[in-house]
Amino acid sequence: MRYDDAPEGASPAEHGAGLSQSMFVPLELPLDFEAFYLGHQEVFHAYAEVHFGTREAAEEVIHEVFLEIHAGWSQLLSAGNLEQGAWAIVRRIVHNRLEQEGRAPAFIINGPIAQALDKALVTARDKLHKMESSSGLYEAIAELPDRQFEVIVLRYVLGYPTAKVAWYIGIDDRTVGHHLRRAKERLRIKLGLPEAPKKPKNKGAGA
Repeated sequence: MRYDDAPEGASPAEHGAGLSQSMFVPLELPLDFEAFYLGHQEVFHAYAEVHFGTREAAEEVIHEVFLEIHAGWSQLLSAGNLEQGAWAIVRRIVHNRLEQEGRAPAFIINGPIAQALDKALVTARDKLHKMESSSGLYEAIAELPDRQFEVIVLRYVLGYPTAKVAWYIGIDDRTVGHHLRRAKERLRIKLGLPEAPKKPKNKGAGA
């Protein structure tokens, strides 16, 4: 498969539709693959950037991701779960690169992820500050099942609304909510956080 710089005056698709023009971009792509790229490159790059800390590093990693997606495009289409298959590739390549570099994701190193999970996990501020200063939070998040890890990062780190998370991953809104609830409960138990107080049930008028 041949890669070249997009020629002067090339279409937005040839320029990668958001990729840096200094990147090498694939030419003569199948229309369905190009449509998938245009619809998903934003979130894939954002996901990689919160892991690696810079747009340049994210572009390099996601370029590798799309190379692999393109190479297995027919198989992904025939499997009937394109979004989930593509996300599996993103997760694997991002994880492998982090492991090769021997470091934690940038959103753990550079940003207080506990603040993003504040309302979702617990209201005790002293617990949150303790979490931020330890490696326990990252370890707990890293141990989440793949789908729960994805929705936590997309929803609480990148801030995408539930409907957009559902569209990107290829599941419905209720399933996203289910994964979020399960992930938050796992994190709460793993980190030893208090259980959120339950809302009192409204009693009937005749009670």
